[in-house]
Amino acid sequence: MSAMFRITLPDGSVREVAPGTTPADVAAAIGPGLAKAAIAARVDGEVRDLSRPFAGDSQLALITFKDEADALELARHDFAHVMAEAVQHLFPGTQITFGPATEDGFYYDFAPNPERGPFTDEDLPAIEEEMRRIIARNEPFVREVWSRQDLIDRWTEQGETFKAEWAAELPEGEELTIYRQGAWLDMCRGPHMPTTGKLDPAAFKLTRVSGAYWRGDQANAMLSRIYGTGWLTKKQLQEHLTRLEEAAKRDHRKIGAEMDLFHLQSEAQGSVFWHPKGYMLWRQLEAYMRRRLDAAGYEEVKTPQLMDARQWEQSGHWGKYRENMFVVPDEIPNTEDEGAVISGDADLMALKPMNCPAHVLIFRQGIKSYRDLPIRMAEFGCCHRNEPHGALHGIMRVRQFTQDDAHIFVREDQLVEEVRNFCELLDSVYRDLGFEDYAVKLALRPEKRFGSDAMWDQSEDELRRAVLQSSLSETIKAKFEELPGEGAFYAPKLEFHLTDAIGRTWQVGTIQSDRVLPERLDASYVAEDGNRHRPVMLHRAILGTFERFIGILIEHHAGRFPLWLAPVQAVVATIVSDADGYAEQAAATLRAAGLRVETDLRNEKINYKVREHSLAKVPVLLVVGKREAEEGKVAIRRLGSQAQEIVTLDEAVAMLKGEATPPDLR
Repeated sequence: MSAMFRITLPDGSVREVAPGTTPADVAAAIGPGLAKAAIAARVDGEVRDLSRPFAGDSQLALITFKDEADALELARHDFAHVMAEAVQHLFPGTQITFGPATEDGFYYDFAPNPERGPFTDEDLPAIEEEMRRIIARNEPFVREVWSRQDLIDRWTEQGETFKAEWAAELPEGEELTIYRQGAWLDMCRGPHMPTTGKLDPAAFKLTRVSGAYWRGDQANAMLSRIYGTGWLTKKQLQEHLTRLEEAAKRDHRKIGAEMDLFHLQSEAQGSVFWHPKGYMLWRQLEAYMRRRLDAAGYEEVKTPQLMDARQWEQSGHWGKYRENMFVVPDEIPNTEDEGAVISGDADLMALKPMNCPAHVLIFRQGIKSYRDLPIRMAEFGCCHRNEPHGALHGIMRVRQFTQDDAHIFVREDQLVEEVRNFCELLDSVYRDLGFEDYAVKLALRPEKRFGSDAMWDQSEDELRRAVLQSSLSETIKAKFEELPGEGAFYAPKLEFHLTDAIGRTWQVGTIQSDRVLPERLDASYVAEDGNRHRPVMLHRAILGTFERFIGILIEHHAGRFPLWLAPVQAVVATIVSDADGYAEQAAATLRAAGLRVETDLRNEKINYKVREHSLAKVPVLLVVGKREAEEGKVAIRRLGSQAQEIVTLDEAVAMLKGEATPPDLR
């Protein structure tokens, strides 16, 4: 008789089972309710199909729909397979390629039958209906192990040239699996839920079609990528679609145009044309940040845009960022010499993609003593990175950007306190800017990295202690999370993820504890013992980049900025032309009090003016007519409200001046 396997359950109980037993069998033995509810299993930490037999003694946790994260990933993977079968059934001659689950849905890349041509959004309703028919059939997902040659033969026979190419590149000795639902199958590692019928047919929607190159290479064939979003219930789907609708309304590109903040155009791909109102918003944010940094003991510097490539080689960035750097020759040949060429061996310069090496060069000027540390060096530094065209997105991802960058050079004994102080400064800034909900995550050592394990152990522990010892709210500390493998190649880092008004998260702030760059760039200070020691270099940012953070602010506030940030804080609008002189006087008085005010004296009805300034997200409209002019008053209308408040001009000035004071100056 074969030896029994010991299966340990989450409550610590142990069940002995015969070889060939599956998690589904264990679920059935526990009870019919669990057998019906189980959709997959976590075996020794790995999510697997319920029908896959145990290979030996194992730790087992059964997964149900209550385990939402696991269930969502399974469902989205299942939806992808169901969609691929539906497409191939409806459109014979279509080839399949890859179809992964994504953060909130799934997609599949298809090579359409050339006679038919690419898919379009008009094809999606028919595909959705076919998917519902497949779900209703309640077909089991069946895992099978195939040889590489069998896979190649299958795909070649079926005319699946893309799949045959991929199968031919797989290692000969690797266990290769396919998943079958009825007669349809695809190569897949799995896992899947037991049947297609576990999917809610009302919990998915196909969203769009786009082009995609085979294996992401534009030298290869163009495919049709069909995207979908998939959830566990119809309610979850509707909530997601509502979020998407709200996100579309808040799109920073749309609101930026309505408020006349900025524009983008092909003549400067990946760079922003800031209009006066947009740059006023920038200036207010920059001034606020500069005051906060001054108060926190930072010294502001300015460093060159162009630096010698040898500096980037020494820092280690050349090997990591070279393909994303804008590189120019150190000297351009005389163009009058027709035979002149730029030598491949010519000295190269590069536009800086980050500020840190330049800050080390400033630190190295003169001898630094242990008494000088910490040195907090800040720069609103303009940087350039050669992002791919397809990655650019409004002002959220650009090629030219300005960081609210700083580097803190500290002794070992100062590090935890400095990081703690930074966390508390960042917390205050975020709250001033309207973000009270955020998460802190510690990105740990990646597989490829500089430095010893002992150094990484120390650096990770210091950042961890700094967060937990800080005065951040207990709610934020409770959400503290660690991210294995996601640190930079030279340092672990704390990441700060904001949650906006509609529940989206944005990673913005960061602080990295770096012992590598000071070594590589020979930064040192004279310690108390008279010897030279390396400082630790803390790379930190609160906003990240001004461009992206302003985009986040626009979408978070839907353009309705707090009064102190608003580019135009108030408009004085007339009802009749007889009030024009008083309107000008009122605007001048408000400006003298430091408010950013415009006038609207056009010969238009007041309701038209109200609508137009509401679209432009002006926070306050001061309406004046003949009576207001005679009595020295104004009627105040707030953005988003139908009500109005009639006060004297002096009262309006005092009220708005107080509201418009930046939070750090109140």
